[in-house]
Amino acid sequence: MPAVYEHCLQVTGQDIDGQGHAGNVAYVNWMQDAALAHSSAQGWPPERYTDSQAGFVVRHHDIQYLQPAFENDQIRVLTWVADFQTLTSLRRYRIVRRDPPRDPGEEPTDTVLVTAATNWVYIGFQRRMPRRIPDELSKAFEVVDDEPDFA
Repeated sequence: MPAVYEHCLQVTGQDIDGQGHAGNVAYVNWMQDAALAHSSAQGWPPERYTDSQAGFVVRHHDIQYLQPAFENDQIRVLTWVADFQTLTSLRRYRIVRRDPPRDPGEEPTDTVLVTAATNWVYIGFQRRMPRRIPDELSKAFEVVDDEPDFA
């Protein structure tokens, strides 16, 4: 399974805010969708968390908006687990837009729209209290503690 997960999407009209570009909430939704897809690909779909009566909730988002996204843009949300602690996990994201070549014969380029990180805390669903992350869960992911090479 990939250490860096790639989640592809197209910006829709529903993602656009009053300023004519993708709004902040759209980016957070894309990040969550990518995290869930990555977890599912690693054998931890939402149903498995439900069955275990525990799962992750967001403690903190850090998002740096670098460039806007517009309707119909093709977006890739790259995400990876950067750290596992006893109760928490740090997940990083890079959201990029594939831009067409400017001249014939040139390659398309990627424009970084957002860099982000989410600190997740693992909780038991019944008491809503932090719980130790099980080894079988943390071992399902490869930790990427250095910035991946996206070239």
